[in-house]
Amino acid sequence: MFSFPTDFHNNFLIALRLIHFLAGITWIGLLYFFNLVSTPVSKEIELAARVKVYPKLMLKALWWFRWSAFVTVIVGLAYWGQVVHGDAAGANATSGVAMGSFFGIWTATWAVLYVLLIPGKGILNKGPVLAVLVAIVVVVASWLFLRINNHGWESNNLLAIGIGGGIGWVLMLNVWGIVWRIQKRLIAWTVANAENGMPMPEKAARMQRMAFLVSRISAWLTIPLLFFMAVASHYPMFVR
Repeated sequence: MFSFPTDFHNNFLIALRLIHFLAGITWIGLLYFFNLVSTPVSKEIELAARVKVYPKLMLKALWWFRWSAFVTVIVGLAYWGQVVHGDAAGANATSGVAMGSFFGIWTATWAVLYVLLIPGKGILNKGPVLAVLVAIVVVVASWLFLRINNHGWESNNLLAIGIGGGIGWVLMLNVWGIVWRIQKRLIAWTVANAENGMPMPEKAARMQRMAFLVSRISAWLTIPLLFFMAVASHYPMFVR
């Protein structure tokens, strides 16, 4: 026998989690599609065919990509906010430090990673070098979040999602702040090239490289993201 909870709070939380899961699957699934299927295959397709397919495919895919990212993060934050509030209330503390440090640390993390990508040349254009630098930045950000939120009342749920969700916040900013801004311009230039013979701007290649690196970095960062999301409920590594 089973029965569904009748109180609003439990039903609200499970609705948030379901929406979060569905949007997250869509978002990360498309990210994997871009990295594992779309990008490799596009290199093997003739230019004439690619010019016809690329704009339509990417416009549709990027619409789902950016909005599923937005929904995943916003709904996830609503759920995590409930966790933070509950932990803080149980300890007669305030949730301001946890919430403020989350947005401050992870937004700054995104800004640092963005600065690393701006040069687009030299040693910072090499994937392995960027991978090491990204790893260092994310580890430092995670350590800083744990260090600030070390009052004793923060639960495993709060801390694990504070890291995994923080990485998710960075990835969403990548989607809206870098990938979409670049891709919509590349799509417009591709269409103009196909229809009017307008040559691609010189900066197109550099922008395409930047979008590729951001996408690849984001794909790798989903591994710690998903790990810490799983840790939240199933692996109490932050319990004191």
